[in-house]
Amino acid sequence: MKKLQLQNQSYKVLLVSFKEWLDILGYAESTVYYLPNHLQEFFYYLEQSCIKNINQITTQTVKDYYSYLQERSNQRQSGALSKSYLNKHQQALKKFKEYLQHHNHRGITVHLKSEENPTEEKINILTKSEIKELFNATNYSHHEQRFRLRDKAMLVILYSCGLRRNEAVHLDVSDILFDKERILVRKGKNYKERFVPINRKNAAILEDYIYEARLEFKDAHVSEALFMSKQGKRMQGMSFANRLEKLVQVTANKSIIDKKITLHTLRHSIATHLLEHEVKLENIKTFLGHSSLESTQIYTHLLKTIHQDE
Repeated sequence: MKKLQLQNQSYKVLLVSFKEWLDILGYAESTVYYLPNHLQEFFYYLEQSCIKNINQITTQTVKDYYSYLQERSNQRQSGALSKSYLNKHQQALKKFKEYLQHHNHRGITVHLKSEENPTEEKINILTKSEIKELFNATNYSHHEQRFRLRDKAMLVILYSCGLRRNEAVHLDVSDILFDKERILVRKGKNYKERFVPINRKNAAILEDYIYEARLEFKDAHVSEALFMSKQGKRMQGMSFANRLEKLVQVTANKSIIDKKITLHTLRHSIATHLLEHEVKLENIKTFLGHSSLESTQIYTHLLKTIHQDE
C-alpha cells in the first residue's frame, strides 16, 4: 500500500519519525520497512474518514479500521487479507501507540484481539563483555591473518566508531585521518558528512589492517575502498553481515548467539554504552550523526528497559 499518498503534513512527519524510532531501537530491517507501510495505510484511512489529528482517534475508529481491513481484498492474490497480515497491521498500531507514549503523548487506544500470537521483535544490545568476546574472536575467525585483521577493523568501524552499514561500505582509506585522530564519514544518512573520533588503540588496529592486511587483497593498490573483498572489490553490506555472523559463531557463547545480532546492533550497543558512561546526549547525537536530539533520546528509554530486565 505504498502507493497511498498522504496529504496531511502531521501524518507525514509522524510516519518518518516512527520509522526512525524503530530503526534506532534496533528492530529488524523487515520490521522497520513494513510497519511504517502499515501505519501509512492507517493514516490514509484517517484522511478518508476526515480525521485530521491523532487526538481525534477513538477506540471505535480503530475498530472500524480493523473491520475495513478484514473486508479489504488482497491486492497481490485473490481473497481477503491473511490472519498473519492482519496481525502485522495490529502490531503497527500497537508499536505506534508505544511510540506516542515515549514521546509524551497519551497514545491511542488499541483493544483488538490478535488473530494468532504474532512474533514480536526482540531488541538486543550487547554487553561490554560480549563486545570484548567479539574482538577476541577475531584472533581465530579465519586461517589467514589478512581476514582476521579485517574483521577486527570492521568491529572498530561498526562498534567503536558507531557507523551505519552503508557508511562503513563507502569508507575510503583517505577518510581515516590518523594525524587528526578522526574518521570522515562522507556517505552518512541523507549524505550528511561528519567526523568521528578514534582513540589510539582503535587507530593502531586500523593501521595494522591498512598497512599490512589490506595490501594483501587483490587490486588493493588501485582501489580507494577501505574494506576490500577477496575478489578485489569494495566489500558490500552482506559481506559485513556474514563476517559478523562468523565472529558470533566463533565466540561459542550461547548468550551472544541467541541474541541474533545484526550490524546495526553494534551501533546501538556503543550508543547505549556511551550513555551508561554518562556521555552527554548532545555529544552522542553528533557521534551517531542523528539529525535531531529526539532520535538520540530513544536510547535513554532503551537503557531503562535493559536495566529493568537485569
